[in-house]
Amino acid sequence: MEKTWPVWIGGMLGLAAIAFAFATQAGVVNQWHEAAHYTARVGFPLLILAYVARPLVELTRSELAKYILARRKYFGLGFAVAHTIHLAALITAIEVSGEGKGIVTYVFGGAAYTILYVMAFTSNTAAMKAMGAWWKRVHRVGIHYLWFIFFQSYAGRMADPEQAMVAIPFTIIALAAAAVRFTAWWKSRQRKRAQADS
Repeated sequence: MEKTWPVWIGGMLGLAAIAFAFATQAGVVNQWHEAAHYTARVGFPLLILAYVARPLVELTRSELAKYILARRKYFGLGFAVAHTIHLAALITAIEVSGEGKGIVTYVFGGAAYTILYVMAFTSNTAAMKAMGAWWKRVHRVGIHYLWFIFFQSYAGRMADPEQAMVAIPFTIIALAAAAVRFTAWWKSRQRKRAQADS
């Protein structure tokens, strides 16, 4: 439990988001519609923590960064749990409203869930050994793709007055996380160049 608590947090946040939607909205359609929104939002911080865990250690060497890195797998799994609850809420919202999504949403969203579950089910030592170098490639590409899905989703809503209050700060957080990763990558590259020249 000491390391796995982010998984439990992911589940509790997802369920709490649905409960909050039902407590604050009127009508089953609105309740499930907002439940889909809220469940996506509560999982986002868990993804971001998994996304920046190693770069933060490389940049700061702080104890907090090391604590996050030691639990990176569980932050990722916590996000998977929260986003599974989001998927259930989203499917229910579509069913009760009768309003589907566009083909682009289904394609890119479906790809995101495929990647998410591949990463979740291969987040163990046996999978790492079996996949070899491909494990790192799959997880690196996968987490960047999941980051991109959230980024484009929130960035695309910044101009909407009804959604800007959430979309703008979440877009900034996504960009800040990307900046952390880029800075860590750049510094690592500079160190390697310096070592090669010495």
